[in-house]
Amino acid sequence: MAIHQPNFLPRLSTLAKLFAADSWIVLDDVQFARRDFQHRARLAGMSGSRQHQWLSIPTHLPHGRSTLIKDAVVVDPPRSRRRVADMLTHYYGKSSDWPLLRQELDSVLHRFRGTASMAEVAEESTKVLLRLLGWRGRILHSRRLPARSERSQRLADLAISSGASGYLCGTGGMRYLAATPFAAHGLTIVPFLTPVTGVWNDAREVSAVRALMTAGVAEVAAEVREVASRHQLGLGSA
Repeated sequence: MAIHQPNFLPRLSTLAKLFAADSWIVLDDVQFARRDFQHRARLAGMSGSRQHQWLSIPTHLPHGRSTLIKDAVVVDPPRSRRRVADMLTHYYGKSSDWPLLRQELDSVLHRFRGTASMAEVAEESTKVLLRLLGWRGRILHSRRLPARSERSQRLADLAISSGASGYLCGTGGMRYLAATPFAAHGLTIVPFLTPVTGVWNDAREVSAVRALMTAGVAEVAAEVREVASRHQLGLGSA
């Protein structure tokens, strides 16, 4: 099981962690962070250039800085929709696998309507990439599960509520996670690590779209399955 905020066109490291889990709890009832990846993705070209560009979705926070992720809304959804479609086409339209992504992308673009929820747009963009990789897990939402407020205890409660027996934790989470609430319920914490070469050399920096469109969906899917299999041994039946 993995717990992660909805990210817009997430990085390959994040996508691989979700793929390795049989359940993803979308952490959507915590505070929205403008400098995180909830409403933006870093794009890079197919030529191997280290130059990156942010694809950001202008987002309104109805309650100011205290706004929860689930309550953030897209500013000017039609304009944002065009920007997403145009930038992705510009960067990756020449990829042989672009038609695969473009077909799936319609479900993301469809979310830019009315009072568009940024959380829904971001979640759908992640689901699109997971579908391309062949993931068949289940998705739950933290707002619908009982959990206490302290950070580590909250994650443990969410894991328990979902029926998980193990928790996949990324490198960032391992820096603050307290193991006691998990151990008290017999939950295994499995640190999630990815390689750093090949398709993974910028896996923690840029959107997974770059790897999918440059190396190809089939190759990236094979790489992700291999990484997932190593971590699933630690999770057992989680």
